[in-house]
Amino acid sequence: MRRRWTDVDARVALRDASGVVRDASAVLRDARPACRDARPLVRVVALALAVLAGLALAGTAVAHSGTLRGATRESLSIPTWLFLATGGGAVGASFLLASFATDRAFVRSLHEWGRSLDPGAARRVARGLGRLVGLVGLAAVLVVGLAVPAEGVRNLAILLVWVGWWGAFVASTYLLGNAWPAVNPFRTLAAALPTLDRPYPERLGAWPAVAGLLALVWIEVVSPLADDPRLLGGVVAGYGLLTVAGAVVFGPATWFTRADPVARALALYGAVAPVNRAEDGLRVRLPGAALRDLRLGHEPGAVAFVVGVLFVTTYDGFVATDLWAGAVRAAVGAGVPPLVAYGAAYLVGFALSYAVFRAAARSARRTANTYLTGREMARRFAPPLLAIAAGYHLAHNVGAVLTLAPALAVVAVAPLSPPLNPPTLVALPGWIGGVEIASVLLGHLLAVWVAHAVAFDLFPGRLQAIRSQYGVTAAMVLYTMTSLWIVSRPYAAPPFL
Repeated sequence: MRRRWTDVDARVALRDASGVVRDASAVLRDARPACRDARPLVRVVALALAVLAGLALAGTAVAHSGTLRGATRESLSIPTWLFLATGGGAVGASFLLASFATDRAFVRSLHEWGRSLDPGAARRVARGLGRLVGLVGLAAVLVVGLAVPAEGVRNLAILLVWVGWWGAFVASTYLLGNAWPAVNPFRTLAAALPTLDRPYPERLGAWPAVAGLLALVWIEVVSPLADDPRLLGGVVAGYGLLTVAGAVVFGPATWFTRADPVARALALYGAVAPVNRAEDGLRVRLPGAALRDLRLGHEPGAVAFVVGVLFVTTYDGFVATDLWAGAVRAAVGAGVPPLVAYGAAYLVGFALSYAVFRAAARSARRTANTYLTGREMARRFAPPLLAIAAGYHLAHNVGAVLTLAPALAVVAVAPLSPPLNPPTLVALPGWIGGVEIASVLLGHLLAVWVAHAVAFDLFPGRLQAIRSQYGVTAAMVLYTMTSLWIVSRPYAAPPFL
């Protein structure tokens, strides 16, 4: 029998509806102070986006590769403003879509899913093979780089470092898994030497790794390191002596975990990969899932190093754009020495990138209305940036690696007497430009999702977790549009170098 609607039912329904309205009003009232607290970050991001918008008003987008010589590019014939707005809008929309995933069990299940692998004896064989490959590669770079007069892509040292290692091997760390601890020839050498096991100064934290990372990329940008094999061999030898000495003084485990910039960067990249190390062997997970569980710790400079990993690849691409070429020529014309112009842009760019992220972390603390400090918020939300860095590294190098891979294969057969004109891919397929753009966008989208998972791991309330992501998402939109703008510009050789 159908139940009749009574006055009592109506009063109950009205009372429930009033409660819903009161709850919604409370949410809006609580959100107003958070929005006011986020205003400084919004102004910074709005100003930066206005600058990017001004840059975007001219020209069309083209797929841009990095500083590896011989790479080609393909025009996409897309208005730059539309290209940037689409990329930034995609990241913003991904945040809105992720906000609907509020089921903690679902979010947790995605990041905790995995399958354990026990390689057994194959692991020992792979480790030994990796050490052999690393030592042979180091010997080839030093001997061929310092002794063989061939220049540029005719020299195996140049191709091994920039195509085989920086382009292909580094990409494998975030696409497959980090094998650098087994391949690292300097770690192999340090393990064979006695160690002093001096205590590492805790006040230094990760700052030696930050300084080393900035220094290595600075040398690569301002010197002919990509073309001069003798200079490259000298830099590799100097870096090797320094890092082996550090490992002898403080112990290999401490040095390569905390102070060595290359080992630390590749370990962080490895957290993006689907294969990670576990106590019982290896674990297969979804790409980027390990970033949610990555803890940077409280050591000084840990967040700055993550931002540095993202920034150095961005700067390496920025100095190969037409805008930078025009700006540095104007600065030199006004009497500014070239190295001063490059150095100022380098340091100011890193400082701005770091400041934007720290501002985003402070904004996250205010909008979430949490007792957690801004430093703690920065430590927890910094790991998602590694997905952005991985995406841009792939976009920056995939074209050059494919172009110069035939040259590496041919020169490796006869490194002491290489051919006069090693073969290269003159024209890459048109879809490579799409791969470059897709890698940038996918890296940013993955970063947004990981930040969403981190927020739900940090905060018990759903609304609090969503509000904590406002500032970080704004920073990611800014990073996205900056990266896409660099990728969209035609390659221009850095002048005065």
